[in-house]
Formats: sequence, C-alpha cells, structure tokens
Amino acid sequence: MPELVDAVSGLVHEPTQTEGAGLDLTVGAVHEPTGPGEVDFGGEELEPTGTTVLDPVRREPADDYGWWELDAGTPVRLEPRVELAERGAFHPTLSVTELPRVPLVVPGVGLALKENARVSTLHRRE
Repeated sequence: MPELVDAVSGLVHEPTQTEGAGLDLTVGAVHEPTGPGEVDFGGEELEPTGTTVLDPVRREPADDYGWWELDAGTPVRLEPRVELAERGAFHPTLSVTELPRVPLVVPGVGLALKENARVSTLHRRE
C-alpha cells in the first residue's frame, strides 16, 4: 500500500484511509454539470461537459465541515466506495493510471455528502 499512498496527495488521515484493502479517497470537490459535452467519431472535436463547483453548506455555524445535499440524477464526479452503493449511489468501475472525475448517479431520494467523506477506494492493479 505504500506505493498508493505515495501516488496520492492530500490525505486527510492516513491511518483511517489505509485500514482496509485499498486506499480510501475523500471528496475534494463536487461539480454540477452546466452543459453538455461533445463526442465525435474521430476525436478531434471532443468537448468536456461544462461544470460548476458547488459549495458545501454548514448545518451549524460552528461545524468544521459542510455538506452537499445532492438531488437525484448525476450531479457529481467521484469514484465510489461501498458505503455509497449501500445508499443507492453508484458509478462505473474504471482501471486508470490517473484519477479522473467520474459521474456519480444519485438515487431518487438524494444523498447528503459531507466534506472529506470517504467516497472511493483505490486498489493496486494486478
């Protein structure tokens, strides 16, 4: 696991994030799509989806961290952890060499996502 820790910056609490089978990643930002992306045949006209960063809201003024209250749909880009799937949220599983933003599908009842929540697990490729 040290090679995973060395490859990722901004860990919140390494002992907690490395206690399982992989390296748990936390929410750094939540993006909401603002416009469509474009995909063409040859790849010369690829355009990313427009997004805007959403600010978390503190439930109490003294709170250290805020929450994102997410409506149903696909409003954020993350990699998932089992705790998300158990709450009805999901995304495709990807094998990557860099960590991209990944759309997270939120269930019809929505999802409350706290800043620094562990939302995904990074595993070493075999």
